[in-house]
Amino acid sequence: MDQAAALQKSGSAVKVIAVASGKGGVGKTNTVINLASSLAAMGQRVMVLDADLGLGNLDVMLGLAPEYNLQHLFSGEKTLDEIMVEGPNGIKIIPAASGIQEVTQSGTREQQILMEQLGRYEGKIDFFFIDAAAGISNMVTSFVRAADIALVVATPEPTSMTDAYALMKVLCNNYGEKKFYLLLNQVTGESEARQVYNKLSRVGEKFLDITLIFLGYIPKDANVPLAVCRQQAIVEYRPESPASRSFVDTARRLKRLPIRSKSGGLHYFWQRMGGKSSD
Repeated sequence: MDQAAALQKSGSAVKVIAVASGKGGVGKTNTVINLASSLAAMGQRVMVLDADLGLGNLDVMLGLAPEYNLQHLFSGEKTLDEIMVEGPNGIKIIPAASGIQEVTQSGTREQQILMEQLGRYEGKIDFFFIDAAAGISNMVTSFVRAADIALVVATPEPTSMTDAYALMKVLCNNYGEKKFYLLLNQVTGESEARQVYNKLSRVGEKFLDITLIFLGYIPKDANVPLAVCRQQAIVEYRPESPASRSFVDTARRLKRLPIRSKSGGLHYFWQRMGGKSSD
């Protein structure tokens, strides 16, 4: 506790960011990859937990074929260092595996193992991203409510906006979460992004009494699907493209955001995961 508090005070505590979406197909995993890669290019030390069991999308999108995953950690066969793989700009990636569900349940053996292993990185990494699954499962809400920053990714499509609102509603009504950040993907430009944000923000404030903060937007860019086909981050494949510039700008804003005033870092992330609040 004292060590974590000292790290928090010195500004070296890890900034924990859970990235979620109400539905699939909005570019959530691509967002995680490019924000993490952009921050790493700025000299930040970044780790990503692939918590989306769907298709192991993060691995696939980067052309990675991890030899080990969390199951090997939980069985005692490997350490966290041994199962992690390296992504663009040196980001460290923890591959998904069945058993990730147990990590979100307080007091489980899996949670204790991962907590102990990750605890060794407090002060050694600057950002810890969680690529949560799409939807509103208990696993998703557990990760999001425990993070310093709850980042919701959505598109201007009505179904995406509806599902993003539903995700925030569950987190607000069931867990008392009142602050969210919004990143809009696949928009025509800033005007459309602001219109969508204003609509979601007004509805959220009126019916849920939540604060929705506009983090940024990623424009439609023909280079993005090309980068996906090449299994590269767009910020590496086409660094001067409109999408790349927007990802870098958004990463800069993330870098400037403060962690929770009293409860930032991995130590407090696990406290909140266990249902305790330090705010």
